[in-house]
Amino acid sequence: MTRSILLHKRGLHKLLLATFFASAASLAQAEEFSPAQVQLLAAACANCHGTDGKLADAIPAIAGRPVMVLEAQLQAFKQGLQPNTTVMDRIAKGYTDAELSALANYFANVDKH
Repeated sequence: MTRSILLHKRGLHKLLLATFFASAASLAQAEEFSPAQVQLLAAACANCHGTDGKLADAIPAIAGRPVMVLEAQLQAFKQGLQPNTTVMDRIAKGYTDAELSALANYFANVDKH
């Protein structure tokens, strides 16, 4: 009986490892987004930041800002480190780190004018 338990544990261990590596491969593929996918993600930002992030009002324009600044700001929102937010802390938590990075890159490359 002990041998059958060990074989069962080894089988379970192999299954867990296989699942882990399959998940890691899927995640790596999911982090690469097509331009259409990034535009779709960015469309949600237009509600507050305007088309292509160019709205200049009480809510800051995000178009053309440095990618590192945008990404750091998005991560701070996601991690709850940015005080005085309205909804960005809750919105950012709905995105993966890869999606936030893609959004930062997208808006950094939008012409401000």
